[in-house]
Amino acid sequence: MTTLALVLAEAEEHHPIFAPTWVFPLIAAVGFLILAFVVWSYRDVANRHSDKVGPEGAHEHTSGMDEGAPGHSHGQGAH
Repeated sequence: MTTLALVLAEAEEHHPIFAPTWVFPLIAAVGFLILAFVVWSYRDVANRHSDKVGPEGAHEHTSGMDEGAPGHSHGQGAH
């Protein structure tokens, strides 16, 4: 080994971590559960405010699959 490698190997100190290793995935899992609860709590926000939007604000959703698909003419002429 080189001198630098020997010096670095001797200077390396091992510091104990503040918790057992199984605690770290537990902290991550609890964090994800908290974030999942926050997302879940917003599940019906659009429906709660639907009375404030008139019929002109309601948008009919189309998938785009039936609009202008080859071989399907919807009164727009042949493609």
